[in-house]
Amino acid sequence: MIIEDLGRTPHSPKNSAFTSFQLQVRCSTEVEQMKELSAAQKRWEAQVRDGKIKALSPKEAGYAVQLSKYTLLDVRPSSERSKAWVKGSVWIPVYDSDKNMDPGALLKKLSTFAMGGWWSGLALMKYNERFMPDLVATVPKSANVIVACQKGLRSLAACEQMYKAGYRNIFWLSGGFDAVEEGEFEREGPQALKLAGIGGISEFLGWTDVQRRAAAKEGFGYRAVMFGRLVLVVLAVDSLFIGAQQLMQRVQMHN
Repeated sequence: MIIEDLGRTPHSPKNSAFTSFQLQVRCSTEVEQMKELSAAQKRWEAQVRDGKIKALSPKEAGYAVQLSKYTLLDVRPSSERSKAWVKGSVWIPVYDSDKNMDPGALLKKLSTFAMGGWWSGLALMKYNERFMPDLVATVPKSANVIVACQKGLRSLAACEQMYKAGYRNIFWLSGGFDAVEEGEFEREGPQALKLAGIGGISEFLGWTDVQRRAAAKEGFGYRAVMFGRLVLVVLAVDSLFIGAQQLMQRVQMHN
């Protein structure tokens, strides 16, 4: 029976029903994943309310790092770290870009790109199995550790693992590097820390939250540049559309 069903055409009722079932299972899985993430986020945030993790503002964290009595642990993926980092910080990503090139991983990457990666620049991420072993080998459990990521969520996940492993002097950079202003940390890298997490078409057009806040400060000149980029994108898309139409006409003429 299974062999017969697989041999049916894509338009057969049974195959359509099977496809519909697959879509329902996939949607159900995605809903469950969203519920798990929401529950995990509440659990991570409870760490701060319960006093297990101490929250620091960017200004407080920057001052603490200057005192040299605190270790800044950067848990961002390599794609964000390479754009900007705090001088002297320890980098151990809790999640990083998935480098696998097997068919399953390629399919997931394509899905991530199609579901918004083209807009945000976000890549498929994979949990770093070496996070805790590398951390324990690098940072003593007695150290004062300020944990930071780009937006403040992955760092909370890292804090939870650290607390379970026996770290007790854990501090969390509230709001992540997105909330950091220039001068609050000694920065290295080509971009501002708050811009390290953006990418894709949204970055090119200046339509990310951090860029819009920057535009409000910098005024008309910055907005004019971003508007010019938008015009270029519209013209490029229009040219591609016209080119595709002309190509189709030529193909039809030859046929």
